[in-house]
Amino acid sequence: MSIQRNTMIQHSSIKSMFFKREMILFYLLIIVNIFNAITSEYYLDVGGIMQATRVFLDKGFVVLGMTYVLMIGEIDISVASIIALCSCVMGVVYNAGLSLPIAMLICIGVGALCGLLNGILVAKFRELASMIITLATMSLYRGIAWILLGDKAAGGYPDWFTFLSSGDLFKIGGVGVPFILIVFIVFAVAFGVILRKGVFGKKLYMVGNNAETSQYSGIKVFNIRVIVFVIIGIMSSISAIFLTSRLATARPNVATNYEMEAIAIVILGGVKTDGGSGTVLGVVLSMFIVGLLKYGLGLNSICSEIILIVVGALLVLSILIPNMSQIIKQNTQIKKVIRSQKY
Repeated sequence: MSIQRNTMIQHSSIKSMFFKREMILFYLLIIVNIFNAITSEYYLDVGGIMQATRVFLDKGFVVLGMTYVLMIGEIDISVASIIALCSCVMGVVYNAGLSLPIAMLICIGVGALCGLLNGILVAKFRELASMIITLATMSLYRGIAWILLGDKAAGGYPDWFTFLSSGDLFKIGGVGVPFILIVFIVFAVAFGVILRKGVFGKKLYMVGNNAETSQYSGIKVFNIRVIVFVIIGIMSSISAIFLTSRLATARPNVATNYEMEAIAIVILGGVKTDGGSGTVLGVVLSMFIVGLLKYGLGLNSICSEIILIVVGALLVLSILIPNMSQIIKQNTQIKKVIRSQKY
């Protein structure tokens, strides 16, 4: 009996390993690559794929920040407006005569202040959902960006600034490895280690699972919420720096729909909207699934409207998959209970 039980446990562990959320996302990433390779003869060019990462990874930083926000059961739909405001502020102060490194530090400071305001409002006024609060600040931040630049643009950045988004840090086999890819990997590893191994990460899981119990356990939930929103504000400002570097100009209408894509990617990556579950690895895999899928569709000359439909379908799937898996688990548990009652 013990041998049979051990065999069953081994089969169960193998099954759970192959059907973990991260593994399913890995399979999906393979499918996306196969689909792109079949439909476009140009897709398997490694240099082209590296070039694609320069286009979609600027939003990867705000995706990492959004992971922490959803982990505690909140949401922030003002991130795109924060990106636009940070970009505009950086452009305005640079054109006013400040050095670009100082302008970049001011950009990060503005992102932190926007996140701090969001965090204080969300943590203080618990009767209001974070979506409602960040909906208001979304209009506020975007409005300030329009006041700063109107229909004009700020630019004239030096060549080294363009390197941030389009430069190669080094080459492997003649293929350049983008600087932004290396920076994103460093941030992703840091976010993942903090979430899985750090005390702060454990607190995020606890607050997401049950904020009230966490409060009674000695965790300062108010502070956690504020810190998380400051983090996503800073990550939005970093996205703003890389996006501005890629576009070479700052405009108040940049980063449109970034918030919807970021939320879709995080949810598709396995982070529950009510918090307390998910991994950074899943979110990173989801980031590359969406980015490479859009790149492949672009190679096939698919119009932008169809690409939006595909991304929207992914968002729907990202909402349905967790709910369907939960329903399947509940049905399995019910069947087990029924079987035990029979015997």
